[in-house]
Amino acid sequence: MSSVFPVASGAAVRQRIGGIVRAESRALTLIVALFALAAVAGLVPPWVVGRLIDRLISGADAAEVSLLGALMIASVAAQALAVLVATRLTMVLGERVFAELREDFIADVLYLPVGAIEEGGTGELVNRTTQDVAAVSSTVRFALPQILIASVTIALTVVAGFVVSPLIAPVFLLAAPILVVLVRWLLARATPVYLAEGAAYGPIFGAASETVAGARTVDALSLADARDAQTDEAIAGFWRATVPVIHLQLVFLPWSNVAFAIPVAAALVWGGWLATQGIVTVGAVVSVTLFATQLVTPLETLMRWLDELQHGFAAFARVLGVSELREEPAEAAAAPTSATLRLDDVRFGYRADREVLHGVSLETVPGERLAVVGSSGAGKSTIARLLAGIDAPTSGRVTVGDVDVTALALEARRHEVLLVSQESHVFAASVADNLRLGRETATDAELLDALVQVGADAWVQSLENGIETTIGAGGAVLSGAQEQQLALARIVVADPHTLILDEATSLLDPTAARAVESALAAALRGRTVIAIAHRLHTAYDADRVAVVEGGLIVELGSHDELLQAGGRYAALWHSWRDDGAADDARDPHGKNADA
Repeated sequence: MSSVFPVASGAAVRQRIGGIVRAESRALTLIVALFALAAVAGLVPPWVVGRLIDRLISGADAAEVSLLGALMIASVAAQALAVLVATRLTMVLGERVFAELREDFIADVLYLPVGAIEEGGTGELVNRTTQDVAAVSSTVRFALPQILIASVTIALTVVAGFVVSPLIAPVFLLAAPILVVLVRWLLARATPVYLAEGAAYGPIFGAASETVAGARTVDALSLADARDAQTDEAIAGFWRATVPVIHLQLVFLPWSNVAFAIPVAAALVWGGWLATQGIVTVGAVVSVTLFATQLVTPLETLMRWLDELQHGFAAFARVLGVSELREEPAEAAAAPTSATLRLDDVRFGYRADREVLHGVSLETVPGERLAVVGSSGAGKSTIARLLAGIDAPTSGRVTVGDVDVTALALEARRHEVLLVSQESHVFAASVADNLRLGRETATDAELLDALVQVGADAWVQSLENGIETTIGAGGAVLSGAQEQQLALARIVVADPHTLILDEATSLLDPTAARAVESALAAALRGRTVIAIAHRLHTAYDADRVAVVEGGLIVELGSHDELLQAGGRYAALWHSWRDDGAADDARDPHGKNADA
């Protein structure tokens, strides 16, 4: 079970269900009334059969027999009509409730902290989004209505049995001890078993989705056997979690069937003896026995869906648990007084036993272009995530205009600081819709201008319908470089005062990357741009360069100042230039790199 995505408590689940019941009380009352009417109509035929037997023994004429037959036909028709209307209302109610639950769940997912999503893993989140939501859907649409119908039918059937023959009807209660023991046994074990089964889907989804997403890497590095082994282990884990579920059903269902048969047999034996003694009529025995027979179906339904209900409650707890991580707006946070970003003695670690940043302090100058460089694993991307408010520091402060970044409401924070990583995503929608994610009110002219600024206008205009062309799943296929250009254009549309580029042009070739970064610099002039990069031409163009090593900022200054200092940056620069990455030691403007 995921340690990141929590599971809601039983009290929270009951509270949410209570809220749904209160909100839909009128519809539920009407549905219960209709099902009660159907149950009453369904009791008429057994009573008519018993009454008919008694009247025939007494010498009833054809008219009385016809009247009883017509009553039976009318009751069947009434029952069918009531069930039809009640079922339709139930399905409509179920769809409405499920739609609200699904919308609330998606809203919760969209407001989850990015760090929590990354730590929890895509498999677990996909599991809750699909498998658990589907289980809740089944419960809302089918389990709850069926349990409601069965409960009303059972209650009215028992009452009818006592009305017809108080001496025979107590046999209905013979099933109660077995059923009570079975239900208590099930309820004591079902929730943890179904929670474990639900959590076991996550590793399967994770193994499958990660293998598909990294198919080229798997093939290139001959990792097929390793991925197969991981998938097999995930499936084995699911099997181990499913065995207890099968055990529950193998115990619960057979014994419940035994309990259902007892009232039928007892009604015949006990009622037959009473009839032979002249205490009750034969018709009463037949009617009560038919009532006992009719109890079997709703009891089986109740027991079957009660098991499904436990599964649904467990899934509902997992779905509701996501909302506990939802990043709510911070009402008390004041508006930033400036565009200055500051890290004050910041420490951070993705795990409690491993610190990544060790007391980092940094202050940006509004409007500057700051490059953050260093070797892989030095902590550059971690600094970017902290500045963007994706993660909160273990100690120290990260502020924008003297306000903690993580204290700002999500929408306000994204207006202040926006992070663009090397992992771009295209949604299954038009180019225009993808760009308007940055700002919904952007005009077509503004979208086209943003595409021009990142050098993407030519290939977008070459698409079949231009910016209205559908891309992503089921639409036009884009290359990784084109996806990154769209992500950068989205940033131009969003227009934040501080932009963090974390290897945001890594999928572009060096020449195209320089051109796009230069265009972005022009488009975002007057705004702060923090570039996390390995390509040191970015550092050459920056106003300042921060060198990160071992979780610390070891050097800070302009390109020329750091070269003259002859420290870590100078070593990185000369190594990069000697590898030929600096275009024969000349910068993008044709100047000597050492000038």
